[in-house]
Parts: sequence; C-alpha cells; structure tokens
Amino acid sequence: MARRPLTHPRKQASQARSRATVDALIEATARILVRESFDRASTNRIAQEAGVSIGSLYQYFPSKEALVAAVMDRHNQELMQVARGALAEVAELPLEQAVRRLVVIAIEAHRVHPRLHRVLAEQIPRTGRLKNIEAFNRENYGLFRTYLESHREEIRAVDLELAAFVCVTTIEALTHSAVLHHSERFPDEVSAALVDEATRLVVGYLE
Repeated sequence: MARRPLTHPRKQASQARSRATVDALIEATARILVRESFDRASTNRIAQEAGVSIGSLYQYFPSKEALVAAVMDRHNQELMQVARGALAEVAELPLEQAVRRLVVIAIEAHRVHPRLHRVLAEQIPRTGRLKNIEAFNRENYGLFRTYLESHREEIRAVDLELAAFVCVTTIEALTHSAVLHHSERFPDEVSAALVDEATRLVVGYLE
C-alpha cells in the first residue's frame, strides 16, 4: 500500500529570517496552485517561485502536500478571523440586520482569492485537513449560537444548537456556491437580490 505523504511541517520557523522563508514558500505554493494546478506543482517549482533553495524548502516542509496544507491552514485562519469579527460586529444588532450583514460579509470573504478557495477545497482529502475544517465549522456554529442565545426574544422556540447549524450551513453553502460556481450570475459587487433572498430564508426559518 502506498504511503501517505507527510503533511505537517518538519519544524516551526522561529527567527525572522526563517519566518520570511516559510512565508515565501507558502505564498509561492498558493500562486502555483491558482495559476496551474496541484498536479503540476512540485517542490522544485515552488522553491524556484519562492526564490528559495530546494534544501531550504525541505528543511521546513517534507512534501508539496505539507506546503498545500500550510496554505490551507493559513487561509482557514484568515476566514476564521473574518467570522469572529463578523459575529462581534453584529452582536447587538436585531435579527434581520444581523443576518443581512453576515450574508454580505460571507459573500465578501468568498470573493477574496476565490480560485485559491476552490483549489484548496478540492485538496482537503490529500492534506488530511478535514478535522481542521470540522473544528472551524464548530467554532462558527458556537459563535452564531451565542448570538441566538442573546436574541432569544426575537426567534421562535427552537433548539439553538440545531438552529445555529442550519443557519451557518445555509449561509456558507449559498455564498460559497454563488461566488465560486455561479459568479457569472452575480457580478463583482454584492448582489442585492442574493442578499435579500438569503436573509429572507434564514430569518423566516428563525422567526
């Protein structure tokens, strides 16, 4: 049976110079994934793109899968920061305003490097990052559940865990599909009709 490629870094960069090397490698990997594909990427191409020796690359990463996993981890951290900021921003807003703002932010987040987002979604099985994605989703559910808990008087009697799962999954699925797979139907600016319909869907479920 073929051995699974190693997907964790060999070591963490601690010095400023080594962090710069790691950053250059991760950014080069992202560019190659978007410009070409996972299959055409190689550690040699990534090192060349980053302006780093192949020896330096292997000092930090054992395989191209480990580099792709590092890109994925960084991308997910950025998305999680957006999600935390969004929930903090709407914490005091009434239900309809909060949901509308969350839909807008989700669309805007998916429009940041959409081609990279698509490629990384395809590579989750190769990188063994499904548990990371599940942890990311659990945190999102928890954040939205906290919002619902503090706005209990605005929603019907419903299991908050289930409601958070339904709402977050709905917003994510709609915005992901709209931006990554149906961009021709939705121009670069946020589609007011999409925001209206998604808001009506989620708020109608909760009220």
